[in-house]
Amino acid sequence: MKAVVQRVTHGSVKIGDKKTTIGKGVVVLLGVTHDDTTRDAAYLAEKIANIRIFPNKEGKMYLSLLDTGGEALVISQFTLYGDTKHGRRPDFTQALEPDKAKVLYQSFIELLGSHGIDVQNGIFGAEMLVEIANDGPVTLIIDSR
Repeated sequence: MKAVVQRVTHGSVKIGDKKTTIGKGVVVLLGVTHDDTTRDAAYLAEKIANIRIFPNKEGKMYLSLLDTGGEALVISQFTLYGDTKHGRRPDFTQALEPDKAKVLYQSFIELLGSHGIDVQNGIFGAEMLVEIANDGPVTLIIDSR
């Protein structure tokens, strides 16, 4: 399981006429591959809840999402497993099939929320317009492997 985590001042996802917004926190783009399990989801949820990417009073990145009371917006992102090594069109065969990936995506959202974080999310498989106000900018790629 792979996550692109961006520290944000705010973020949103728009699906049709519905817009969901968060304030200070993180936007998580989440990709799922074939051998991922709920163990991978739990690892990423714990890591993202506790990783120290927010500044303290001295401006040092010593605070976590839990420390700051920040929010999270989670977006499914199968394209994180796109292989671009051959040809001009990405190969997405490393992305888990949608029915199974959706279960792990939902599991990740629940596990992240179980840490006491306010979690909003997009709709798995939907066409979405995501707005990310990257703060810093701070962007990390976290892999459960």
